[in-house]
Amino acid sequence: MTRLDEYRFAGRTAVVTGAAGGIGEHLAYGLAFRGSDLILVDIDPELLDAVASRIRRAYPRLPVRTMVADLADRSVVEDLADRIRVEHPAIGLLINNAGIALGGRFDQVSLEQFEQVVNVNFRAPMMLTHMLMGALTASHGSHLVNMSSLYGLIAPPGQSAYAASKFALRGFSESLRGELAERGVGVTTVHPGGIRTRIAENALVGSRVPEEEIEPNRRLFAALLSFPPDKAAELILRAVAKRKARLLIAASAKVPDLLARLMPVGHARIVRALTTARGGTSARSVVRR
Repeated sequence: MTRLDEYRFAGRTAVVTGAAGGIGEHLAYGLAFRGSDLILVDIDPELLDAVASRIRRAYPRLPVRTMVADLADRSVVEDLADRIRVEHPAIGLLINNAGIALGGRFDQVSLEQFEQVVNVNFRAPMMLTHMLMGALTASHGSHLVNMSSLYGLIAPPGQSAYAASKFALRGFSESLRGELAERGVGVTTVHPGGIRTRIAENALVGSRVPEEEIEPNRRLFAALLSFPPDKAAELILRAVAKRKARLLIAASAKVPDLLARLMPVGHARIVRALTTARGGTSARSVVRR
């Protein structure tokens, strides 16, 4: 496989989805510090504008463009990609960071909820990558980051939609890495563990999950989100610079990954026992960004 030089951030355009908070927000700050022109994408216009304003104040000469988009909507994703291509025919870095969580057993979630998670977490990154491929390959040395998850390594009960989307993104990324290396584009798959963000409080809950189970499980898993998002973002950008193929963030991702490698079948029983002991599976939120 072709060995790529270290990624150069300064003076190149970086696209970050899910940039209004959490890891995405801190990726934007880190990219600005490194001199990248920014295209920041999120569904929340107020929070997105706040992030962009902070960057503009700190780096007044840096181009910062915001685009509001609901990545669950296929036509919106198509329009977003078209706007980016028109304004930026060459892109240095695409970070597919946006994602949503859904708690509940498979029989407790609706098909519409399941599809929404898959559309945001997998279809949108796939479409953006496909539609922006020409911009990524316009100049040698670009890079793609796809944000998978701890649940792209293991699949605990109560997370069928989220795990399915993140396993799909992991497989997609690993296949692309081999394809794009010869075209001078690097690919990094990121598997965060318990990152301290709003992922738990913002998680969708299965439409058939009993009301009394929702808040206790939400609070339980919010308490497990302890790894600082700014530190996670810094690790990601360092991985991009070094062209790392895979990045696991926090012990909550590294330990389960090791367990799954050592016990490809048996680890599922251990994960099931641990998650059940922590309060059931029906309304579990995602331990991630």
